[in-house]
Amino acid sequence: MRPQSPQRPQTKPGRAPLLRRLDLGWFVRPGTETVDGQPRVEPALAYLVAHRGELLLFDTGIGAADPETDAHYRPHRRPLQDALAAAGVTTADIALIVNCHLHFDHIGGNPLFPRTPILVQSAEMDLVSGGDHTPGQLIDFPGASYEQLSGEAEIRPGLWIVPTPGHTAGHQSLVIRRPDGTVILAGQTHASASDFAAARLARTAIAEGAEPPLPAPDTWPARLLEFDPRRVLFAHDASVWEPIE
Repeated sequence: MRPQSPQRPQTKPGRAPLLRRLDLGWFVRPGTETVDGQPRVEPALAYLVAHRGELLLFDTGIGAADPETDAHYRPHRRPLQDALAAAGVTTADIALIVNCHLHFDHIGGNPLFPRTPILVQSAEMDLVSGGDHTPGQLIDFPGASYEQLSGEAEIRPGLWIVPTPGHTAGHQSLVIRRPDGTVILAGQTHASASDFAAARLARTAIAEGAEPPLPAPDTWPARLLEFDPRRVLFAHDASVWEPIE
């Protein structure tokens, strides 16, 4: 694992796909939701992807929530427009949005994109229809244009959406085929790159016949590993998972 190296702003996508991390603020996860019982400050990260002449966003930042949710997580929001401007683009340049799931800290900028297709899993929309999944104004805004997927899909040549249920039933990840190796935007499949690494190694130990006791197999689909990722990036961790060569 290592911190992702910063990338220079570019005003237009070139021939090679561009991947840029966007810092959209942070929040404080209370100790009741952490393994060690201590509060933890986590980033809210989105990703700008340029692929074959199109720009897309994977997640859009922390949205406005009710006072109780804000008091619980104490979020510090950075405007998506500012993060995009630092990359040399505007909201009008975005052709497509992919949300890993529809919690408020991943979809805050969605209302800035009326009529822009937003790709989500049908299973996630089913959760929204239950009423308590996320603030309604972040879902039902003027011009909202959802395209629901039921499972895996190659949405563009070299771009795959893969269901990765666990954090929510409709969680999904984005696989990007690049000339220098496959990158996976894993969203919140795991809280951190370290957790992902531990889960990956646990699967290896089980496959190689290690004696119990062992960790329970992780819940994210092994399908992701079939893409032979060179890097895996996350929504709430600035570190990057890479395979051991």
